[in-house]
Amino acid sequence: MTVIGWVQIVLYCAIIVALTPMLGAYMTRVFNGERTFLSFALRPVEVALYRVGGIDEKSEQGWLTYTVAMLLFHVAGFAILYALMRLQGVLPFNPAEMTTVPPDLAFNTAVSFITNTNWQNYGGESTISYLVQMLGLTHQNYLSAATGIVLAVALVRGFARASAKTVGNFWVDVTRCTLYILLPICVVYTLFLVWQGIPQTLGPYVDATTLEGAKQTIAVGPVASQVAIKMLGTNGGGFFNANAAHPFENPTALSNFVQMLSIFVLGAALTNVFGRMVGNQKQGWAILAAMGVLFLAGVVVCYWAEASGTNILSSLGLTGGNMEGKEVRFGIVASALFAVITTAASCGAVNAMHDSFTALGGMIPLINMELGEIVVGGVGAGLYGVLLFVIVTVFVAGLMVGRTPEYVGKKIEAREVKMAMLAILILPLMMLGWTAIAVVYPPAVASMANAGPHGFSEVLYAYTSMTANNGSAFAGLTGNTFFYNLSGAVAMFIGRFWMIVPAMAIAGALAAKKSVPPSLGTFPTTGGLFVGLLVGVILIVGGLTFFPVLALGPIVEHLAMLAGSVF
Repeated sequence: MTVIGWVQIVLYCAIIVALTPMLGAYMTRVFNGERTFLSFALRPVEVALYRVGGIDEKSEQGWLTYTVAMLLFHVAGFAILYALMRLQGVLPFNPAEMTTVPPDLAFNTAVSFITNTNWQNYGGESTISYLVQMLGLTHQNYLSAATGIVLAVALVRGFARASAKTVGNFWVDVTRCTLYILLPICVVYTLFLVWQGIPQTLGPYVDATTLEGAKQTIAVGPVASQVAIKMLGTNGGGFFNANAAHPFENPTALSNFVQMLSIFVLGAALTNVFGRMVGNQKQGWAILAAMGVLFLAGVVVCYWAEASGTNILSSLGLTGGNMEGKEVRFGIVASALFAVITTAASCGAVNAMHDSFTALGGMIPLINMELGEIVVGGVGAGLYGVLLFVIVTVFVAGLMVGRTPEYVGKKIEAREVKMAMLAILILPLMMLGWTAIAVVYPPAVASMANAGPHGFSEVLYAYTSMTANNGSAFAGLTGNTFFYNLSGAVAMFIGRFWMIVPAMAIAGALAAKKSVPPSLGTFPTTGGLFVGLLVGVILIVGGLTFFPVLALGPIVEHLAMLAGSVF
């Protein structure tokens, strides 16, 4: 570990903290329907979209109607994306003449992109045409990200409103999110990425002649526009198979740093939106502080593990740390930091191969995802994920003092706690259940690239990533098989939508309640005690659930490495 490495980490955190209240204030105005500096240009477009869609922007929906609208929206998105991939061979803007995507892979990919997972059992430059990349994948990157954000806002309204029957209008919220937040940022972001050297073209792949006289085909395409939303929307789907390790997706140290910032910026800002909407910004800062504690702990362990390398490397005189699977232009610190950020935010983009990380270095991304999208998390999903743990935390605090728990003026009762625990337990059901099946089912075992605990970690990482809607992979597992395509699609769908429904039920229940003023027995939820208790509850729930499976994978692999064994 180096001083310049720590400077990069500190600078990154400082910029995120500085951007949080500025972007949070803007997003609050957008979702409250207030005028912004972009309204003069975008308001006419917004009104036109409502007229075309037959939407009354002043009419709001209850939690159930809001949820059903969201689900139908994604059913339509799935059908469109699946059809595009199945018809790809006869559609235009296909200069590389890509053929039709097989049914099971198209099914997996369509589910992946509507759930904001962007798990890819294919190489983008060798499988997907320009049209499908733009009209299908990039399109869903916007809509799945917007959906996560507006669902979080709907839950926040549940805390903020009193004696209300509605939590907003899904169609209005998703329109405003896309039009006022995602699109404007991505237009500027795309231009920045083009300036950094990322291609943005509809021209055919380029043929080049190497110094040895061989012919090499260089894949290009409309890359910058997809990279912008994949990072900002914490989607993660790469235009190229190598993802953010590819020089045409992430060409410079500056682009790498800005991409890391964009992964966190909206998720962090939503904590400020929460504080503003409930009338106390300290509430949002407390949540962000808890996220920050977990994030920094992960960065420290991952950076230390990768900078230390392994005993075997040291015995060979290689003391510079573990550079296997990492880009030289990024180095250890930028690779380790990127790995923690992308799995903490359920983005899934990678600038290094996690399969090549040390056992403990690779364990941190696993833990980030297993905790359930709460360390900043996916855009929106991180906020409603951590709010579920907040409900459990104040319930525990209420048990300690023998009072009905309260949070931001709302009494937390049995229904809210049950719904929160239901949503929390859905994730390990998919992560652990499918892993248990895959490690004993012969066709699934055949896809493992490594034996022993590392091979087990590859399978565990795959289902953890898919269920947590992250999309990153250890890159050592052959996932494009019928079993992994089908089971992975189920894990992604349940991990996304079966968690959303209980969260929205909580939003509806809280919105209908009256606000109660704080009293002497009210547990303060803006200070260090609450932050510590929230972090403790998250770690206890995560530890009790996942420590046994981690012991079978990265922990035993690390202990074996200390004894001189490798797999």
